[in-house]
Amino acid sequence: MRVKQPSTEQRRPSRGIVRSGVAGSLFQGPDETELRESIEHGLERVEELLHREVHFADEVADVVTSHLMIAGGKRMRPMLTLLTSHTGPNPVSDDAITAAAAVEITHLASLYHDDVMDEADLRRGVTAAHLNWGNSIAILAGDLLFARSSLIFTELGPVYIRLQSRTFERLVLGQMRETVGPREGEDRVEHYVQVLADKTGSLIAAAAQFGGMASGADDEVVAALAAYGEAIGVAFQIADDVIDLSADREATGKVAGTDLRAGVETLPVLLLERRADEDPAAAELLERIRTRVAGADAEDPQVAAIVAELRAHDVTRATTDEASAWVDRAIAALAPLPDGAVTDALIRFAGDVVARDR
Repeated sequence: MRVKQPSTEQRRPSRGIVRSGVAGSLFQGPDETELRESIEHGLERVEELLHREVHFADEVADVVTSHLMIAGGKRMRPMLTLLTSHTGPNPVSDDAITAAAAVEITHLASLYHDDVMDEADLRRGVTAAHLNWGNSIAILAGDLLFARSSLIFTELGPVYIRLQSRTFERLVLGQMRETVGPREGEDRVEHYVQVLADKTGSLIAAAAQFGGMASGADDEVVAALAAYGEAIGVAFQIADDVIDLSADREATGKVAGTDLRAGVETLPVLLLERRADEDPAAAELLERIRTRVAGADAEDPQVAAIVAELRAHDVTRATTDEASAWVDRAIAALAPLPDGAVTDALIRFAGDVVARDR
């Protein structure tokens, strides 16, 4: 197999990723300048480490595994690790940089697998890996990245390895639960939220914990960061369910109703199902979503009209409220942390989850 190697320019760490990503909106006022600069400098070091570590001697492996890393991303998880590393006496240490890079590589690995299972067309604005190289190569690329992440964590010691292993287990279990679906009699909304906690919340929780651990933060603080991160992950994915219905393609980067057309029943649909027995209009809309939207062409005007109807329905507002409730839960988990710039930034980070473009 002949593959196109990324250019030297593509391989070079991008300062644009660091300065235009999540970190930019978290710090306000001159008293937070030092914290912002610390995070930005740390993210640059993380980016350099990523470009060193996501590299394999085998030509095919090297090109495929670097595909999504080169595409960019907000580096939300490593940024969170660096931010929480300010909760202890040793902020942005070498261990924090290493853990932040390993967390991002774990996330990258999960994206390769997710795109195969979801039959996604695009990821981070580029063609999904499985469409370029096939399902088998994409899955193996994800496996390689999981292996590399685990290898990096061995440099940090058994406590880090145990947390990484538990997180990996939850990622897999979450995907399995999503694939199999709820058990007979199980509440579908509760099942869905648990899937979100496993597939997304677990890794964001780990990212937050790794920063606290690397900085020498107290156990109570690390536990608080774990609860905070998991709630943020659930809120993030629920907010995505609303974003999926957005008609602003330029802002979201995808056609409205992408998940629905893929047959994924997101929280607005599940809440609509809860109302269907007592609300004929909800039942009728649910029927049209299930019979006309799943598998439909992205440009079908009838599908666009159904998605717009769901977007305007009360269940979508209820979904936004649910995302906000999880943000509130995340912020409440920060109670053991002292007041100050770091806690303020963590609160803003939580708020940004549901304030993204819809």
